[in-house]
Amino acid sequence: MANIRYTRINEEVKKAISEIVREMKDPRISSMTTIMSAEVTNDLKQAKVRVSVYDPDDAVREASVAALNRAAGFIRHELGSRIDIRALPQLKFILDNSIEYSVHIARILNDLNKDRKDREEQEEN
Repeated sequence: MANIRYTRINEEVKKAISEIVREMKDPRISSMTTIMSAEVTNDLKQAKVRVSVYDPDDAVREASVAALNRAAGFIRHELGSRIDIRALPQLKFILDNSIEYSVHIARILNDLNKDRKDREEQEEN
């Protein structure tokens, strides 16, 4: 029963932080920033927020996460005004490379399929 409660809290925090980040006008934060998940501890004191930034440049991704960590106080304040929670967690933003990894795997699979089709066409001729 408590597990469902924490899952709900995690989703509410994730949704609210996503809205806040979208509304922020900080040029250091990439426009291709996505909040992947939020993991709030059981005592509601800390939250790990996984962030994915879709950009080929590693420096831009890391700069966006660093900017979010610097703006954590502002985001936390906004979070408090948007959701009703007993205690506001301290926010720690962590870079999540899952989307980049998925795109990489998709490219590999597309290349394999292209090579297979090319071989099949050569065999037909």
